[in-house]
Amino acid sequence: MAEVNGVTQAASGGQEATRAVKKELGKDDFLKILIAQLTHQDPLDPLKDRDFIAQMAQFSALEQQMNIAKGIEGLSKLSMASAVNYVGRTVGYTDDQGQDAAGVVKFVEMKDGSVTLHLADGNSVPMEKVQYVG
Repeated sequence: MAEVNGVTQAASGGQEATRAVKKELGKDDFLKILIAQLTHQDPLDPLKDRDFIAQMAQFSALEQQMNIAKGIEGLSKLSMASAVNYVGRTVGYTDDQGQDAAGVVKFVEMKDGSVTLHLADGNSVPMEKVQYVG
């Protein structure tokens, strides 16, 4: 039995098959669209070389941006994992008044992609404000 939105379709043998709905397009989807465009173009007015080259350049730029995003995500996770090594060590930082301060790290909080060091004296320091580790 098929639903109106096309998510559930009847399969052979009376079983129902479902198809996942994707919310964003990947590089494979882009290539499928490009191939469909080339396959169904008007033979009397073919795709101009400039248009094709521009689309390929856009695809290449998109792929590079995706690779950069994955690399940044990996670095972020590495930074979060290395913050655990600060527990029990003294860190120097600049406080909210702009003064240099130091404290011993009691525990590390990792939340929503940010790292906060909680010190034994009750202060909390964002990882970005740490100037040295002793």
